[in-house]
Amino acid sequence: MNLSINKFKMEKDPNVYDPAEDTTLLAKNLDVRINDRVLEIGVGSGYISLVASQKAESVFGIDINPHAVRLAKINAKQNKVTNVEFIVSDLFTAIKGKFSLIIMNPPYLPQSVDDKNDPIDYSWNGGRDGRNLTERFIKEVGNYLGNNGRVQIIQSTLSGYDETMKALCKKGFEVEIQDEQSFFFEKIYLIMARLREKS
Repeated sequence: MNLSINKFKMEKDPNVYDPAEDTTLLAKNLDVRINDRVLEIGVGSGYISLVASQKAESVFGIDINPHAVRLAKINAKQNKVTNVEFIVSDLFTAIKGKFSLIIMNPPYLPQSVDDKNDPIDYSWNGGRDGRNLTERFIKEVGNYLGNNGRVQIIQSTLSGYDETMKALCKKGFEVEIQDEQSFFFEKIYLIMARLREKS
């Protein structure tokens, strides 16, 4: 079964990141398999989780922004998607168990002097160098992956995508660039990382 990425009716909220080009890049390349247990970190509107739900056994979505969690629940309900669950969590803080696939489109833009710490700022404010959440994710993600677990993560030339690939390799992943898209000020990459089988 192929995933449909245009079938969902989505509500919006000014406090929540709207699906954009990076969302579409991830959606059209989702590596979801039958019986997968999927975790999405940073659900925003819930769009990626809804796309994944078409094939996955279950999808668990988290976001530090409570407005995003509320909106994701609304969008799941209005699209009659029942195999998803959304909760507020700062990265893995509220997570238990292991997953087949973990998805993240993190905030990867370096912090701006104009950022006001509004809820939506969590969507793009990646700290001083754009890597705050990504570095935390890399340190912890292996603890939440089952056998043959996979990670799909969006990264940018603005925040050291090559550093992310090297760091994942050091953590025991086989890493590749799955897809990419160029803009006038940056290039974004979808990185696929698979846990190496233990001998």
